[in-house]
Amino acid sequence: MVNGVDVVLPSGQVTVVVGANACGKSTLLRGLARLLTPRGGSVLLDGRDLHRTPTREVAQRLGLLPQSPLAPEGVTAGDLVARGRAPHHRWWQQWSVEDERAVEEAMAATGTADLAHRAVDELSGGQRQRVWLAMALAQETELLLLDEPTTYLDLAHQVEVLELVAELNATRGRTVVMVLHDLNHAARYAHHVIAMKDGRVVAEGPPADVVTAERVEDVFGLRCVVVPCPVTGRPLVVPRGGCG
Repeated sequence: MVNGVDVVLPSGQVTVVVGANACGKSTLLRGLARLLTPRGGSVLLDGRDLHRTPTREVAQRLGLLPQSPLAPEGVTAGDLVARGRAPHHRWWQQWSVEDERAVEEAMAATGTADLAHRAVDELSGGQRQRVWLAMALAQETELLLLDEPTTYLDLAHQVEVLELVAELNATRGRTVVMVLHDLNHAARYAHHVIAMKDGRVVAEGPPADVVTAERVEDVFGLRCVVVPCPVTGRPLVVPRGGCG
């Protein structure tokens, strides 16, 4: 449950939501995706109440990659990615050249083109995660909500996915909201960080303002030092552990 949350997501930027387990990160994202209805207040997309906007219109503007999504049994990776085009179709429309382009670009970008004819339930966890991300990209929405998109991925593929998200933001102006567990990934790839604790937002702003040693200890209970990353200059969290 989240309480008293009042946030504005910067348009055209990457926002990352961080916090300890069960602090409300995914609940917040599900509320933004219209999967949960707020008991009070409202969720606005460009000034319009999200819960009063037609579902098809929402799906054309907002793409979601949830935690641990489930694919229909036996569906291939290519078919799953193609389902991302559904919001752009009406019942009389057939598959178009534009649809084919969107799917091919999404699968190429996520390195899943060679998986197109394989059943999703036969893929590794990391492969499935990239296929689901490809489906969200094929939807070609202006806003992407990604709930722990690096789950199941090894370190190299985590960086690949986050670099892809950064590229989509930089080259296509996509607004992205992600839930991430890795503070260093959040600090590196976010323009805007939202830190949550016990269902409330305790800080938000640029990574340098939010990712501090004092706040990391308060939010995560982790003693650390925060130093500039030697590659990006952004905050880098180094746990003190038992040697601090």
